[in-house]
Amino acid sequence: MKMKTAASLMTVISALSFGAFAADSISLEQAQGLQPMGTVTTSGIDASPSDIHQALNDAADAKGAKAYRIIEAREGDNWHATAELYK
Repeated sequence: MKMKTAASLMTVISALSFGAFAADSISLEQAQGLQPMGTVTTSGIDASPSDIHQALNDAADAKGAKAYRIIEAREGDNWHATAELYK
């Protein structure tokens, strides 16, 4: 059940669009052909999925990424998410 929740959460987080950020959230298909440049992780966030998305966006922007793709997201006492960064 947790795997279904995590998969649904990843879909929701990936679908959110915030327009004015330097780094764009992209899908697996959009990542094809882009050069990976590492990962970022956010954790301990007791908030909504949009706050997780914002935290990943800020971390990707701080590392100079043009795009990121969420590769893991889970919920326990707090949210945790990991994103792969792209140049």
